[in-house]
Amino acid sequence: MVLAPASARGRAGVAVYSREEPEDVRVGFGDAEFEGSGRYVEVDLGGLTVGSLYLPSGEVGTERQLEKERFMEAFLPYLVKRRREVQERGRELVVCGDWNIAHAEVDLKNWRNNRRNAGFLPQEREWLSRVFDEAGYVDVVRSLYPEQEGPYTWWSYRGRAFDNDAGWRIDLQVATPGLAARAVSARVERAVEHGSRWSDHAPVTVRYGAR
Repeated sequence: MVLAPASARGRAGVAVYSREEPEDVRVGFGDAEFEGSGRYVEVDLGGLTVGSLYLPSGEVGTERQLEKERFMEAFLPYLVKRRREVQERGRELVVCGDWNIAHAEVDLKNWRNNRRNAGFLPQEREWLSRVFDEAGYVDVVRSLYPEQEGPYTWWSYRGRAFDNDAGWRIDLQVATPGLAARAVSARVERAVEHGSRWSDHAPVTVRYGAR
């Protein structure tokens, strides 16, 4: 396990679990503000680089939203640079984790009621479009299931959101095109019932074929 803990109290950090010892580990993405925030770690495993991301959640009208916007502004150029670097070396890259943005209406159940809420703001969705269009990455699950609603990965603890599957698809695997093309199937490891949940998120599992 490679862990990037958060220095701030109450934040858990990110990690990568692997059966193999990583060849190299990088914590953070070179931005001083977020260096100790526990929001990004990256490991090299053979011809694959795996990033684990926890993008700030934000809250409209608060410092949390400004923090999220600063993170996004700094992280996009890093993604552009890293895609170029890994491809020059014949490698692939996948960034997994909580991106905290639902990209399209199909990615959350009650999109009409959330158009002014963090996670579905127009500027956030446009930023994620830039990750795909400008930086050249692929939303792996959406590429496999372009017409499917969801599959949702996060449900509020309020009300009966989980029971009604009123969720958001904000946990993503975002990959370079070569790796994304090798994706065979994907599924969300959703708990059977509300009482068996261990988090408000559910893991996203993607199976990739051989090169």
